[in-house]
Amino acid sequence: MQVRREIDPTHLKTTATIITFNEAEHIREACESVGWADEILVVDADSTDATREIAAECGARVIRRAWPGFAAQKQFAAESALHDWVFSLDADERVSPELRAVIEDLLYTKDEQLADGYRIARRSFYMGRWIRGGGWYPDHQLRFYRRSSGRWAGAHVHESVRMEAGARVETLRGGDLLHFTGRDAAYHHRMIGERYAPLAARQMFEAGRRTTPLRVVLSAPAAFARSYFLKGGFRDGFPGYCIARFAAHHAFLKNLLLWEMQKSEQ
Repeated sequence: MQVRREIDPTHLKTTATIITFNEAEHIREACESVGWADEILVVDADSTDATREIAAECGARVIRRAWPGFAAQKQFAAESALHDWVFSLDADERVSPELRAVIEDLLYTKDEQLADGYRIARRSFYMGRWIRGGGWYPDHQLRFYRRSSGRWAGAHVHESVRMEAGARVETLRGGDLLHFTGRDAAYHHRMIGERYAPLAARQMFEAGRRTTPLRVVLSAPAAFARSYFLKGGFRDGFPGYCIARFAAHHAFLKNLLLWEMQKSEQ
């Protein structure tokens, strides 16, 4: 099914990019949510499910490319886009109808009146509810940008668009990017142990950061307090408590792994 609608040729041309690996469960709704774009480009890292076939059914141009890391894959997608204006979407995210309306207004704005990039509030759905606290909202992400003015960076985790000096960045008002995060507690726990904490530890180590046993011990309660109390996680009830506990686990594990890396180099 072709989801991209025809748009007046006088509008600003845009490519929506999505990187994937085994995202058959999510890719159709992701593509449909960016149906307003002139091009949908999916860069797939050798999925073994039907991700590429579903994306093609949705009218996306699909490129198959081995996995080089988050930032490198997203930068490749931007460089492969047909248009200079890029909207970067993760497969587990959706553009809300309100956000779509805001973006479509921008598409008919004169180019010289536009900023070079736009930050967008991201709202996460977790344990059956939309999360408001714990540092998870508004969680602004720079996702709509002029690729000639920025590029993706980030060695291992927390990849983001870094704009060149002098580029103007604004925050879009009036709509959220919807994030359907971890499927369940087991998935959340596994991702921390297998991906986020090891990659964060490696990134800290390569950046020259070091830790101590005391910092390892204190990192978990500090992360819990920051998420649950200082950032208002308590407002989200039991899900907010779980988010704070997972934040504590992530902080403890990444610092412990960093400490092990330090010991191994001695």
